[in-house]
Amino acid sequence: MIVACIPAYNEENTIARVVLGAQKHVDKVIVCDDGSRDMTAQIAESLGAVVVRHPNNMGKGATLRTLFQTSLDAGAKVVVTLDGDGQHDPAEIPAVARPVMEGTADISIGARFHGKNEIPRHRIIGNKMLNYLTNIGNSKKLMDTQSGFRAYSRKAIEDIEVKENGMGADSQILLDARKSNLRVSESMVSVTYGKDTSTHHPIRHLGDVVLSLVKYAAEERPLLLLGLPGLAALTIGLVYGALLMSIYVNTREFIFAYALLAVGAALLGVFAILVAIILFAVSNLFKRLKNEREPGRGEIE
Repeated sequence: MIVACIPAYNEENTIARVVLGAQKHVDKVIVCDDGSRDMTAQIAESLGAVVVRHPNNMGKGATLRTLFQTSLDAGAKVVVTLDGDGQHDPAEIPAVARPVMEGTADISIGARFHGKNEIPRHRIIGNKMLNYLTNIGNSKKLMDTQSGFRAYSRKAIEDIEVKENGMGADSQILLDARKSNLRVSESMVSVTYGKDTSTHHPIRHLGDVVLSLVKYAAEERPLLLLGLPGLAALTIGLVYGALLMSIYVNTREFIFAYALLAVGAALLGVFAILVAIILFAVSNLFKRLKNEREPGRGEIE
């Protein structure tokens, strides 16, 4: 079963076209109305879509989490996500889903930034920044890490836990996919913006993604993100402490600024190192518990 999942927030002007277009290429359409204040849910439901409602606006990640779980409960083998604002063409669902359907990918991304689409300049610049950050440490560089037009295998949906509630979810999913050794491919798609339909300010979007990447790094690489800076701060504190003692012994002059810097840097360094060690231990513990509790998870018949 192929299921189309549509996150929607105040999309009454476009949701009908997206639902009707998607219904031509999938077995079921599920819409998550993320606290809309208009007729989005009623329109989607009247057209035969399954509608799941959030009482309040919870963000894209929370919406994807609801859609993924609803799709699994419905028995989906392939899940295709596309936005409810009409920027994605539902007629391209087969092209995006094909790598997953053929078993050559676990996640297929509909890439927008390939030179054939008219895209606002600020989006191009912002996405280049986010692509760079999301692709760090990945041997296969993705063209469009922020595209919401994607296809997922059931295994991918089961293996990935959407932890971010906001716009950082797209990057977090890809980082978890890399960790789970899921295969990711990209297919070129068209995109229609017209007026900028995004309900999220570009700066807020950038902030959400950067914050999610920092949180991910802190959870997965705490010794690198916190341990090394902590060690550097501790070293600075010890150096200034030694310099302060040397000056005092030779001149009997106590430099208060050096003392503050030495104590502050040393305390910050020790705190960062301790936090890094604790996060590293907790992360490893959760990974072991997950492996013990979920053997053979995600097999597709």
